[in-house]
Amino acid sequence: MLCPSCSSDSSRVVDSRTVEQGVSIRRRRECSQCHTRFTTIERSVLLVTKRNGVTEEFSRDKVIKGVRRACQGREVSDDALKRLAHEVEQSIRVQHGSQVQANQIGLAILDPLRKLDEVAYLRFASVYKSFNCAEDFEQEIESLRAHRAHRALQNAAEQVAPPQDVQDEQNAESN
Repeated sequence: MLCPSCSSDSSRVVDSRTVEQGVSIRRRRECSQCHTRFTTIERSVLLVTKRNGVTEEFSRDKVIKGVRRACQGREVSDDALKRLAHEVEQSIRVQHGSQVQANQIGLAILDPLRKLDEVAYLRFASVYKSFNCAEDFEQEIESLRAHRAHRALQNAAEQVAPPQDVQDEQNAESN
């Protein structure tokens, strides 16, 4: 890293801390030559390979823009869209590392969007999955209903049986 004052390439790190939910590292540096202090930001880059072979940096803004179109007319806040984009980026990093195919981003958006707003999910899925007819919508709606029913069963089961740590606590109290 070159010093912004004297262009020396010799500096030492004075302070480091993580920022942006751990995605970046902010470093305060001091130039060994002129003793000027300056700040650098280091972050890991997530690269997206598009269908035409071009590689570019992942953009949360592009995710938000695409999902915002699907949410048009729906009551979905900007904060919810930012959280969704962050969740998508994190899941992609976990599953694919530092490079991902563009179509995997669309797949990663589907599940969090379904949880956020089912109508927006249908809109997004219809474009992403290239629906051709009404039957495609019907199949996706059936899938949504099945997912909702499964989630309801899970919630009911969780209410009936407390989590294992609560059961352990209850057993310890009774002994």
